[in-house]
Amino acid sequence: MKRLLALLLIAVAPAWAQLKSPDGQLEVVLELDAQQRLHYRVSRAGQPVLLPSRLGLQLEGADLASRLTEVSRSPVRPHHERYELGHGKRRLVDYRANAQSLIYANPQGQRLQIELRLSNDGLAFRYRVDEPKLPIKRFVSAASSFRFAPEARAWLQPMSVAETGWSRVNPAYEEHHQTEIAVGTVSPSKAGWVFPALFRTGDTWVALSEAGMDGGFHASRLQAESPNGEYQLGQPMPAERFPGGALLAEVKGRALQTPWRVLAIGSLKAVMESTLGTDLALPAIPFPKAKVRPGLAAWSWALLKDDGTVYEVQRRFIDCAAEMRWPHVLIDADWDREIGDARIKELADYARSQGVAIHVWYNSSGPWNDTTYTPKSALLTPEQRRREFARVKALGVSGLKIDFFNGDGQSVIGYYLDLLKDAAAHGLLVNFHGATLPRGWARTFPNFMTAEAVKGFEFATFEQVDQDKVARHLAMLPFARNLWDPMDFTPMVFADIPKIQRRTRNGFELAQAVLLLSGIQHVAETPEGMATVPGAVRRYLQELPARWDETRCLAGEPGRYLVLARRAGRAWHVAGFNADDVPRTLPLDLGFIGAGQGLLIADGEGPREFALGTLPAGNAFITIKPQGGFVARFTR
Repeated sequence: MKRLLALLLIAVAPAWAQLKSPDGQLEVVLELDAQQRLHYRVSRAGQPVLLPSRLGLQLEGADLASRLTEVSRSPVRPHHERYELGHGKRRLVDYRANAQSLIYANPQGQRLQIELRLSNDGLAFRYRVDEPKLPIKRFVSAASSFRFAPEARAWLQPMSVAETGWSRVNPAYEEHHQTEIAVGTVSPSKAGWVFPALFRTGDTWVALSEAGMDGGFHASRLQAESPNGEYQLGQPMPAERFPGGALLAEVKGRALQTPWRVLAIGSLKAVMESTLGTDLALPAIPFPKAKVRPGLAAWSWALLKDDGTVYEVQRRFIDCAAEMRWPHVLIDADWDREIGDARIKELADYARSQGVAIHVWYNSSGPWNDTTYTPKSALLTPEQRRREFARVKALGVSGLKIDFFNGDGQSVIGYYLDLLKDAAAHGLLVNFHGATLPRGWARTFPNFMTAEAVKGFEFATFEQVDQDKVARHLAMLPFARNLWDPMDFTPMVFADIPKIQRRTRNGFELAQAVLLLSGIQHVAETPEGMATVPGAVRRYLQELPARWDETRCLAGEPGRYLVLARRAGRAWHVAGFNADDVPRTLPLDLGFIGAGQGLLIADGEGPREFALGTLPAGNAFITIKPQGGFVARFTR
C-alpha cells in the first residue's frame, strides 16, 4: 500500500518546478525531458538568459543524471544572511534569496538533492548525495551545463595546462582573456576556461563561478569545447593533486556536497555590484578583528627582482611604507638565505617601531615543480606548518606570501585550506601566489588577504609584449577575476620599468589603487619612484582608505574602460581608466554624492604628468586620455 501511495504521489507531482527571485525579475524553471534528464532554464523580465541546460551528477556506482523521477520538493522559503567582510567592494552585506530543495531518484532508488537559491542578482545551485547504499561516494563527472543563445558573446580566460611554463609552475590562472568572442568558441587550451566566466546575452550579463569550497571537493572550470553554446563543467588534469592525495572529490561515510554554482545575472551594473561570490561562501572562522589590517604595502621585488632581497634595501622600503602610512612591507623569495632569521627579526622590530608589519615569502611546493626559491617544502605537513608558523611569529612576522601551487585537485584545495587554518591559529595573514581563484575565501578566512591568480604586473616587466597589452588586460580584470575575490596584481608604477617602455599614463596607474581590490595591495613602485610624484598624489595614497563600505559601477565595458565609485565612511572616491587608443568622454551621474565638488587628479599633457582640478558632484563629464585614468575624492 505504501509503495502504491508513493507511486500515485509521483504520478500527480508537477513535471516542472519554478522559482522566482524576491523582486520577481529572475525566474528559474526545472523540468524533466522525455529521457527523464533534468534541465533548467533561466529568464530575466520574461526574456531567456540560459536556454535549457543540464543538471545532474555521475558518481561511481550511481547515475544521477538520467532516468530521474522527482521524489519531493520543499516549500519555497526566504533565505537571509548578514555578514561583514574585512575587505572588498562592500563591508556589510545583506544577502536575500528565495530557496528551494528538490530530490530526484534514479531507478535504483538512489537520490540526488538539488538546492536552489535565487536572489535579485542571480542564481546558485548545488548538489548533495546522502545515499547510505554508497558508503564511499566518488565523483566521476557533472552533467551541469550553461547554454547560451547563438548570438551571445563571451569574455573568457583560457586555463593553462598543468606542469607547463617556467619550471612547470602551471596552472596559475595567468593567461590573457579573450574578449567578446562568440559563444561556442573552442578554448586555445585543452584545459578549458577558468572562472569567473563572463557572458552577455541580449541586454543581460552573466558572471559564472563557484563558491562554498570546504576542502572536500575539487575546483572546476569550463570545458574547452562548448558545442551550440552549451558550456559544461570541466575538472582538474591528472597532475593537479597533492602527492598521494585525491584529484576528484571522494568522501567516505558521509554526504557528498558540491560547491555552489554561482551565476550573477542582470545589467552590467548589477553584476559589477553583486556580492554573490561571497554570499555563497562559508561563514567566517574565528580570527581577531584587530589582526586584519587591510591596506597598501611596499614591495621591492616588482622592479628590483631578486637583487632587492637584502637587508639594506628592505630597510629602505620599510622607511618608504612608514612615510607613506602604508601598513605592510613584503620581503620576497630567498629571504632565509639572503637575510636570515636574526636580521629578519631586526627588520621586523624596526618596522614595528614605525607602525609597519613585515610579511615573508614561502614556496608551497614539494616535487610538483622545478622551482628552487626558498624556503621550500617547509609547509607540506601539519607538523612543518606548526613549526614554521611558530618560528616566523617569534621573529615578529605578521603574514605570509605562499607561492607555486599545483592546480585545482581536491587534495590541493584541501592544502590551501589547511594553510589558511593553521596560519589563522598562529595569527598570521596569508597571500597566495601562483595560485587558484580564491572562490569566496575572503569571507570564510578573515586572515586571507589576497591571491595572485592573474597575469600580474610582473609579466609586464619581463617582456614588452605583455606591457603592450597591459591596459586592456587591466580593463578586463575588474569585470571577471577581481569581481568577487581579492586580486594581487601588484599595481602602480609612476617612473621607469627597467628595460621596458611603459605604455600606460600615470593617471591609469593611480586609478588602479581604487579600481583593483586586494586586502593587501602591494605597490610596485620603489621609494625613489614615489619621490618623483607630486605632493597631492602622495597625500592621496597616504590617505587612501584601507576598506570600502560601498561600491557603485558608473560606466564601463569589459576590456575597454571602467568608472567606479567607492565609499569609505562619508567620503566617496571615484576612479576610472581608459584602455583605448583614443580619448573617451563620459557623462557621470554623481547625484548620490550630494552637492559640492571633489579633488580631481588626472593625466597631464605628458604620459608621466598629472593634472590637478575639481570634479562637481551631480551631473558631470570626464574625459579620460588614451591609456589614461583619474581619481576624484569627495569628502563630506
